[in-house]
Amino acid sequence: MRFEHIRHKPPATLEREREILVVLAPMRSNVNLSRIVRLCGCAGIKQVIQCGAGKVDREIARDAADYVNVQIRRSLTPVVAQLGKEGYALVGLEQTTNSESLYDFIFPRKTALIVGAEREGLEDEVLALLNHVIEIPVYGQPASYNVATATTMAVYEYCRQYPNG
Repeated sequence: MRFEHIRHKPPATLEREREILVVLAPMRSNVNLSRIVRLCGCAGIKQVIQCGAGKVDREIARDAADYVNVQIRRSLTPVVAQLGKEGYALVGLEQTTNSESLYDFIFPRKTALIVGAEREGLEDEVLALLNHVIEIPVYGQPASYNVATATTMAVYEYCRQYPNG
């Protein structure tokens, strides 16, 4: 068998639009924000809600900066509450008591993935609104993944469960 490199292979076609939103607490780093926007573009996710200040770096986000609608909101709690009223399953990505392993979690199709800030994580008032909290097992040090890396893992698992959208 022979393999030939295909640079920038055309994207796969989704049968339906993805029903996942990525909702971010205020990010300390525009690099993390931009990496998450790029991730969403690659995964076919058309909307990111960024709470607090943040600016997408086009050199990092690449074409996703044109594809993904990044909505800026002031604070996370009212956004999460509103998404719950709109019928989204509110799934936090955080290390908590009673959180479920990403390996075992079945995502509801209509999910708002709520991601905490780099050092602070998700605040108690946001945790109180969530339907589920998932975490990614860590087997060494440091005791948690970078926020963009963890978001990538969670989005990948959602896409694995719903490969056609």
